Amino acid sequence: MLTLLTGRAAPVRAPHPLRAEAVRGFTPWAGAAVLLTAGAMLGGTADRWQGDWAATATEVHTVLLITLPLAGAAGCWQGGRERRRGTEELWGTTVRPPLTRLLTAALPVALWVAAGYFAVALLALLATWPYAQGDRPHPSLLPGDTVAMAAAALAGHVLGRAVPTRLAAPLLGVGGFLGLGTTLGDPSAAVRALSPVTSSLDELPVWWQSCAMAVWTGGLALAAVLACAARRRVTFLLPLAAALAAGTLLAQTGDGLWRPDPLARRQVCDTSVAPAICVNARYAGMLPQVREALSGITGKLEGVRNLPARWADHAGAPHAGEARLPGITPLGWSTVRGRLTDPRQFAWEAVTALENSDCPESAMTLRVLRADDAVESYLAPNTLQRQGLVPGDGPAEERRLLAARARLAGMAEQRRRDWLSAYFAARRGCRPKEIPAL
Repeated sequence: MLTLLTGRAAPVRAPHPLRAEAVRGFTPWAGAAVLLTAGAMLGGTADRWQGDWAATATEVHTVLLITLPLAGAAGCWQGGRERRRGTEELWGTTVRPPLTRLLTAALPVALWVAAGYFAVALLALLATWPYAQGDRPHPSLLPGDTVAMAAAALAGHVLGRAVPTRLAAPLLGVGGFLGLGTTLGDPSAAVRALSPVTSSLDELPVWWQSCAMAVWTGGLALAAVLACAARRRVTFLLPLAAALAAGTLLAQTGDGLWRPDPLARRQVCDTSVAPAICVNARYAGMLPQVREALSGITGKLEGVRNLPARWADHAGAPHAGEARLPGITPLGWSTVRGRLTDPRQFAWEAVTALENSDCPESAMTLRVLRADDAVESYLAPNTLQRQGLVPGDGPAEERRLLAARARLAGMAEQRRRDWLSAYFAARRGCRPKEIPAL
C-alpha cells in the first residue's frame, strides 16, 4: 500500500550485524565443533557414567579439559580474521566504536561454543535418566561451566587480535590443554580450586562454587575485552576486581569447596535374608537385581551360623559383622546402564567376601585353600573355576579339589549346615587348624 501511495518501495531494514555474524561463516561451526567433540568423548565413555547421576555430572564437567581449549582456539581464530583478510584498516574507518566491533565479532562465537557445551550436558542428563537407579541429577556445576566456555572464547578472541600469527589459535589450544591438565595434579589446593576443570565424583560442590567460578572466569575475560577495546580503558578494573575477589574466595576455601555427599553414606538393605544385602543409597534401584543374583547363596546359607550380619556397600573397610558387597561401581565393569553385567561372577565375588581376607599369609595353608574352593563351588557353582590359586596344581590336585567339592555337596542337609558353621567360624577367626576336614 505504501508503494502505491508514494510511488516508492518501502525501505528494507538491514539485518543486525550481530545476527549476521551469528548465522554465517565460521561462528556456527565453532559451536558444532564443541558439540561433536564433547559428544564423541562422552559417547565413548558412556559405560562409565550412564545410569549414575554423580558420574554423569563428573564426566560432563571433565570434558571441559578439551572443550575449554577448543573454545579458546575458536575465539582466537575469529579474533585474527580481519588480519588474515587484510581488512583491519577498513574496519578502523567505520563509525562503530572499537568495543562494539570487537563484541560483534566475539560474542557470537562465545555464545555458540557455550550453547554447544550446554546442549551436550543436557543430552548427557537425558541419556542417564532412563537408567538411573537412585540419587538425583547434579546440575550445580553447569552454569559456571557454561560461563567458562564463553569466557574462554572471549579471552581467545582478544589474544587473536593481539598476536599477529596464524599459529596463535592451535598453540593456544595445545597450551590450554596442557595447562589445565597440569592443574588437576597440582598439590596446591588453591590451584585446584581456581581450575575450572577440577571435580570430585563422591563429593558435592558448595552451593556458591558455580557462581564464584563464573565470576572468576567471566571477570577475567571481560577485563581483557575492556582493556583491549574500551574507550576508557580504566573500566577494565571493575571486572578485574570482581574476578580477583571471586578467585581469592575460591583459593582460600581450597578443598572446602567440596563436601561429602550425604546420600553416598546411606545404605538401603534387604533384611529378609541372611546375611542381609545392603547397597549404597545412590543405587537403591539395584537392590532387586543384587538380591536375585545372591538368591542362590542366601538360600543355601539358611540355618548356617557364624556368618557376617550383612553384605555392606560403603566407602572404607567393612565394619565388624560386615562383608564387603562386590563393587557396583565404578560403572563399566560389573554394572553397565543399571544392569549387572555378569550375575554369576558377582555371586562368586560375594562368596569370597564372606571369607576373612585379612588373615596373614601364613594362615593360607593348602587345607584352607581347598576348603575355600569347595565352599565357593557349592555356594556359587556357575562361576568360572578358580585357576592357579592352589599350590601344586596338576591332575592329582585337581582330583582332590573335585573330590572335596563332591563331598561337601553330597552331605546331608544338617551336617552340611554344621560343617559350614564351623568353617565360617574358623575362617573369619583366622584359625586354619579349626576348619573341619572334608
